[in-house]
Amino acid sequence: MSAESLLSLSAVELRRRIGTKEVSPVELLEACIDRIEAVNPAVNAISAKGYRRAREEAKAAEAAVLKGGELGPLHGLPLGVKDLQDTEGLLTTHGSPLYRDNVPKKDSAQIALARKGGAIVTAKTNVPEFGAGANSRNPVWGATGNPFNPTLNAGGSSGGSAAALACDMLPICTGSDTGGSLRIPAAICGIVGFRPSPGLVPMDGRGLGWTPISVLGPMGRNVADTRLLFASQVGVDDRDPLSQPVDPKEIAAYRPVDLGTLRVAWSVDFGQCPVSSEIKQVMRDRMKAMGHLFKSCDELTFDFGEADRCFDVVRGQSYLARYHHSYNNEREKLGPNIIANYELAASMSLADAAWAHTEQTSLFRRFQALYREYDLILAPTTPVSPFPWTQLYLQELEGQKLRNYYHWLALTYFITLTTNPAISLPCGVDAQGMPFGLQAIGRFRGDLELLNIAQGMEQAFAGIPGLGRPKPDMAKLRDPRPELKSIVTAPPAESA
Repeated sequence: MSAESLLSLSAVELRRRIGTKEVSPVELLEACIDRIEAVNPAVNAISAKGYRRAREEAKAAEAAVLKGGELGPLHGLPLGVKDLQDTEGLLTTHGSPLYRDNVPKKDSAQIALARKGGAIVTAKTNVPEFGAGANSRNPVWGATGNPFNPTLNAGGSSGGSAAALACDMLPICTGSDTGGSLRIPAAICGIVGFRPSPGLVPMDGRGLGWTPISVLGPMGRNVADTRLLFASQVGVDDRDPLSQPVDPKEIAAYRPVDLGTLRVAWSVDFGQCPVSSEIKQVMRDRMKAMGHLFKSCDELTFDFGEADRCFDVVRGQSYLARYHHSYNNEREKLGPNIIANYELAASMSLADAAWAHTEQTSLFRRFQALYREYDLILAPTTPVSPFPWTQLYLQELEGQKLRNYYHWLALTYFITLTTNPAISLPCGVDAQGMPFGLQAIGRFRGDLELLNIAQGMEQAFAGIPGLGRPKPDMAKLRDPRPELKSIVTAPPAESA
């Protein structure tokens, strides 16, 4: 089998063929490395590389297959890890000069679980500095370009993971999500990003352990691949007070759902999110094309109240906790997004925090009431077609100035506040020929149901013109783009 054909296989199929000895973990890893070296100069999705250890682990994985022992669910699959997550012995910079030489001594909880499942950590994937924002550019590694057009934004903060998956560099990648960081890059790179319910994937490094705003989760090229990784990420960890048990076998097992029984509600903007006229029209067109799949399909009216201000405060608390020392002692090494976040949060009071908690609780309860009438809620994932990565964020939309640098992410951060699981599915292209992502939102703690519905929708979309997953033209990604690597600090050494 050619390397091209090998890399085009799904993670689920690759794992099956590894188990049947049709695919060698060594062969697969080398194909991934070759693809990274050939294509990454065009998109800059990969930051630190851990090839030496990965090659050793691939040989061990192959020996285990030949020996005939029990294999983990991710056995032999190369894994990309978002550069906010600690990897033992492999550079983890958070995209910040403060951490440009940081080599963790141990894995974060979810990476340890993925390794236990047999995954081979191959490389880190690029992020915005400290994950702030939805444009994966930072002063250490530079910017990540969109695989469909490297002059455009790949999204963030899991932009490197999304671009690497879209280019078939790696079969599975990790991500994280506060205001949309799993969903947004997945949408504009044409892959799948799943924000699970808080507590399912342990976050041992979270400073405010009882706060559910941020989650870790999986990304894949399709839903089955995404849930394969998710099943190996979950687990109870006594360092995360929100962590809770869930059966990995239940996650991995697809149980078909009759889409024709589903009552669906949808919205172009949740009544108040900034969304371009173009994307609103794309959403309406998509709903016309897929409406026949469901029992009912109603346009949604719902009052999200003061969700924007609420998100400001809830998010601000995390920034105060995390960056107090750095802001007061090494402010000059922090980027503009981090400084803006910290200063916004520092201006808030305990009264603001109490108000936000009350507002979020009220919003949560009102939103859950929708699921007495509906089984699923749909919306666009992003409000605009990707803009140039040289533009740090969207400052205005159709003549209207936006509130702050993350206001354009309201479609996803509104759902963050509800804590419902949400997944972004590839759903054709927009008017500019760029991937369009459909955000599907499940009921409270309905992760397994949502994954099953999403997999059924994905299968149905493949048979409807204009709704399937788009793929980038790999022939156009063979020319390096040095401007993506423009950096303020010298790049750290990479593992051979």
